[in-house]
Amino acid sequence: MAEIHDATLSPTKVELLESWMGEQRWYAAKGRRPRLRRLAAWRLDDPEGEVGVETIIVADESGPETVVYQVPLTYRGEPLGSADHALVGTMEHSVLGTRWVYDAPHDPVYATQLLELVQGRVRARSSSVSDADEDAVAGVPQASWPHEVHVRTSRVLSGEQSNTSVILDGDLPDGHHTPLIVKVFRMLSPGDNPDVVLQGALVDAGSHRVPAVVGAVTGAWPHPGTEGDQPARGHLAFCQEFLPGVEDAWRVALRAAEEGTDFTGPARDLGAATAEVHGTLADVLGTEPTSPEQARAIVAEMRLRFDAAIDASPDLEAVRGPVEAVLTAALDASWPALQRIHGDYHLGQVLHSRDLGWILLDFEGEPLRPLSERLLPDQWVRDVAGMLRSFDYVGGTLEQVRGTSARAWVTSVQQAFLDGYAERAGADPRRLGALLAAFELDKAMYEVVYEARNRPGWVGIPLGAVRRLTAHFSPDTTTQGDPQ
Repeated sequence: MAEIHDATLSPTKVELLESWMGEQRWYAAKGRRPRLRRLAAWRLDDPEGEVGVETIIVADESGPETVVYQVPLTYRGEPLGSADHALVGTMEHSVLGTRWVYDAPHDPVYATQLLELVQGRVRARSSSVSDADEDAVAGVPQASWPHEVHVRTSRVLSGEQSNTSVILDGDLPDGHHTPLIVKVFRMLSPGDNPDVVLQGALVDAGSHRVPAVVGAVTGAWPHPGTEGDQPARGHLAFCQEFLPGVEDAWRVALRAAEEGTDFTGPARDLGAATAEVHGTLADVLGTEPTSPEQARAIVAEMRLRFDAAIDASPDLEAVRGPVEAVLTAALDASWPALQRIHGDYHLGQVLHSRDLGWILLDFEGEPLRPLSERLLPDQWVRDVAGMLRSFDYVGGTLEQVRGTSARAWVTSVQQAFLDGYAERAGADPRRLGALLAAFELDKAMYEVVYEARNRPGWVGIPLGAVRRLTAHFSPDTTTQGDPQ
């Protein structure tokens, strides 16, 4: 493989990235020009020896907090016509001449070699002179995945925000084909990615409620901290089975609501599937009692979220008393044990397969939370509340577009979901009373802030939910009627 040496290039790689990264969907600081510092880099070999494949890990120091990004690049001696949209720029090499630099997930050579690394069939090489650890980056095959897969074609999944996913059409040794999806994590934090940990644990436990896992890539890099760069290790990529020809539950539910189709059966099944996944995670990864201090900390976060929602929508000040009544009552409730959960659960995180039923995806947790928080056990009622809010958004979307009420449809599917969860779990979330309402309110406050900032015309959906959820509360009562 032809090597690229920084000293011979103009502009440098970092300068090239600084002029390109700010426009990418996964770049968090929208509207700000990156100011980058190179932390580490590693390479994969092109078997044909024509394409340079390098992943650079950089620290963006343009804002108040430093953010670490993973940026895979390929270097070619000729333009790659199929990836014109993914061109980062060009560089001049003293020996090789002009090199076209591409965002590597769009390059089939990178996609092929990344899968080879995931399956442990090739090794990565450090290209950082100061990094003596040649095993800093390694593929970690999943023991339960029995197949050897070779890439035929690849394409980048469009529309993703925080990561980049590549769909791979793979060949099996028996001549059959299997589609895979490999997710390249763009923002890096020290520690294991919960998407890898939780799905891997579920698959190893025999669960069929998540896609089969092929493997992952782990890596080490110097991570910026308050006392300088510190050694860090975490997940860089994750590969799993891709299920073609399936729809996400949001589209399935929205179509049912638009057509007036009874969705209580599928909602009940989704409730049961959710409880099944929660039960497996509790069995495999354990639980721990919720201490009074932990309960108070969770409610304190809810109060902060409410204050942020009032800043975004001052009309919410009128329900401060009822909201506080809900949160006070939640503190006095009996809290379930803490365990690992999905953490960002809604209809868009679930697929419906004709053969397999409901399949859960993307266990990374709420993307705005630090990774260190997303790795902690949490309340399973948070996932339940997230799905109830998602069903409400289906109805709210229909009302927004058509101007007709969908309250009866929303209530029926919410209750069916809770029925299915209660039957499978042996515990009815509705018995949690104010605690369930508090988590629903917390999610609605998050939605208020989002809509006020991004879609002001839609903020009425979460505001309506806040009014419904607090209708049975006042500062003088700590009892609740049916929140649904």
